[in-house]
Amino acid sequence: MHTIDRTGLEMQSAFWPKVGKGDKSRQAPFVGAQAPLESSNNVDDQCTAPLVVVVDDDPMVRDVIISLLETVDIEVLAFGSGREMLQADLPDRAGCFVLDVRMPGLSGLDVQQILLSQGNSRPIVFLTGYGDIAMSVQAMKLGAVDFLTKPFRHQALLDAVARATEQDRNRRMADEIAKRRAARLAMLTPRERQVLRAVVTGRLNKQIAHELGISEITVKLHRGSMMRKLGASCVGDLVRFWEWLPPVCDHRLAGS
Repeated sequence: MHTIDRTGLEMQSAFWPKVGKGDKSRQAPFVGAQAPLESSNNVDDQCTAPLVVVVDDDPMVRDVIISLLETVDIEVLAFGSGREMLQADLPDRAGCFVLDVRMPGLSGLDVQQILLSQGNSRPIVFLTGYGDIAMSVQAMKLGAVDFLTKPFRHQALLDAVARATEQDRNRRMADEIAKRRAARLAMLTPRERQVLRAVVTGRLNKQIAHELGISEITVKLHRGSMMRKLGASCVGDLVRFWEWLPPVCDHRLAGS
């Protein structure tokens, strides 16, 4: 019979990130005081509670995991098979998967492969009653956060889910910031992008003017316009903006 050990649950509940506008501890880096869109408080995903998707063919195990996670206010969607889960319309929210390794039909490792092929990078915590080293190594190489053997310790599962959820939140936050910065980059003219590249690589206005074959005054005009569009107040803001650009922007800057 499965029972929930409540020891440490209060501590674990306190570990989970608070959500909502009052949380100032999880603000992401942003470009200057004029860039409110870069704040994590405005990233929609940060204002929702985490979601854990559980897939296990044993209904008793599913019930135990659901009850355990609900004690720390985690919303759970549970499925009895990998195929059932893959056919479901899952909400696009931060969280993780908790997958049983050995199930009829698709195994947990099969589900992991399918999710990766679909571009779903939500972290995975594996559970198994028959785990071995080779299986766990394969799962971890493909990005699994943890590999727990049944019967699992409740605190170990809570800790693994907390790590996986935090990892997913950070990834989503970084992706959102990168998208917004890519959108801001698209607002720049080709000449402003050239000036941006030169500034973040340490060039002075006089050097930029010489390299681009324009006057220093023209460089200052392009630089001022570029900084206003990006919401930057100093060179440090521009450098941080540049460092957070997604790889997809490389081709836009290559011809700058």
